[in-house]
Amino acid sequence: MTSIPGSDIQVRRASLLHVDAIIDFNVALAEETEGKFLDIEVVRPGVEEVFNRNDLGFYLVAEHTDRPVGQLLITYEWSDWRNSLFWWIQSVYVKLDYRRQGVYKALHFYAAEVARREGNVRGLRLYVDKGNTVAQRVYAGLRMRPTHYDMYEIDFDAPPERNVPAAEPDIERPEEEQNDPVE
Repeated sequence: MTSIPGSDIQVRRASLLHVDAIIDFNVALAEETEGKFLDIEVVRPGVEEVFNRNDLGFYLVAEHTDRPVGQLLITYEWSDWRNSLFWWIQSVYVKLDYRRQGVYKALHFYAAEVARREGNVRGLRLYVDKGNTVAQRVYAGLRMRPTHYDMYEIDFDAPPERNVPAAEPDIERPEEEQNDPVE
């Protein structure tokens, strides 16, 4: 457990005692950020699986007077280019009454401190909504920088997109894209 000097916020690695709070935070996070209403019967085993399998990651919780007020989830990405890990910060949530009081900063510093001690962690990464300028300023203030990558995904549970033209395989591409190592 650690705390930021001058703060009443304590950060620790979450335990099974925190599962209900983490579920509540994840449900609130999805509703607040994406307008999604999560099924607790799906979220609960998803959260519990993190505690059952060390390879998935771990949660950190921030507490004030022994009550959870914030969280984040660390997951792992192996970088074969660097022969080390990047830790992804996900599921960041701070209760409304505790925002702008250094809760995320305490969680972030704790994660960075633990990552440095591990010895095989190259750095921390996260993704943020392009319109969330408040969070972007917070992350920038903690020495995180935007990368030149955009994120793409396929959600196999999402309904198929309508009116999206199929990719045409024989489209001629500009010269600079022809040497792209992704292909």
